[in-house]
Amino acid sequence: MMDSDHVHGEAEGNATKEAQASGSGQKRKSSGNALFHQQVNVGAALQHLRTKQGLSIRALAEKSGLAVNTLSLIQNNKISPSVATLQSLASALGVPITSFFENDSPKSRVAYIKASQRIRAVFAHGMLEDLGMGLPYRTVEPFLVTIEPNANSGAQPIVHTGHEFVFCLEGRIVYIIEDKTYLLEVGDSLLFESHLPHRWQNVEAVPAKTILVLCPGESRDEATQRHFLPEVLRKI
Repeated sequence: MMDSDHVHGEAEGNATKEAQASGSGQKRKSSGNALFHQQVNVGAALQHLRTKQGLSIRALAEKSGLAVNTLSLIQNNKISPSVATLQSLASALGVPITSFFENDSPKSRVAYIKASQRIRAVFAHGMLEDLGMGLPYRTVEPFLVTIEPNANSGAQPIVHTGHEFVFCLEGRIVYIIEDKTYLLEVGDSLLFESHLPHRWQNVEAVPAKTILVLCPGESRDEATQRHFLPEVLRKI
């Protein structure tokens, strides 16, 4: 997640609000040659997806299990949702989480994304960047995931169809698959059948970064939503 927030002029202002709300302040610049990542406007995307389906905020609250006030604050960009919260919203709306990343650029059969053009979603416990935006109907969902210190996927194990691949770029991440623990350090990778109950956690006091590739076995499985399962309200 990650919304289609069509991140142009207004999105940059919202980006600042979201970064401040999450405490991340993640805006990368280099002297003389600014590197700008388009910021996801979660509120605008949520409103678009909700109204497109003819749902009131109250109806969406009932479907997602979130409070009406929480949805209102997210939609008005007053708070920055966690990945888990966005997962719950995507699941309730019946859309993949990548719907929150889509922008107005033309769709293509080739997704070539410069580092300065990546769309990202900043959340309370990290950042998610869609590495395959612009390619419709894809069966592979690649993301660059930044996880805040000690953040985790929640107490509930994750289960979905297909396969999941993780490559550790920075820090140390623990994956628990069934009853077995796998420690991923820089350069380590993990590929497994996603129907096996699994959870993840950043076990260090510094941010971790991974490449996450989800390959759902069914087009409607929405593996990304399941991957970042909630402790929804606690993380907002």
